[in-house]
Amino acid sequence: MKKNPKNNGKPWTPQDLQKMKDLVKHNTPTGLIAYELGRSESAVYSKASEEEISLKPTNKSPYGDHNKNKK
Repeated sequence: MKKNPKNNGKPWTPQDLQKMKDLVKHNTPTGLIAYELGRSESAVYSKASEEEISLKPTNKSPYGDHNKNKK
């Protein structure tokens, strides 16, 4: 039996929404956003669509550039 996320069915708070926006801005994968918010991926997709937030990855490495010093 699959366990529900900790915030399953709870209303979104302004803090949840801001955290999602910050994670999206840093190119965080949707699965990790869901984990960080304690929500399902489908809940994150649904809320992002409702708020008109694009979850499509930008053309950059997630979590910043790890290859800065490599040549």
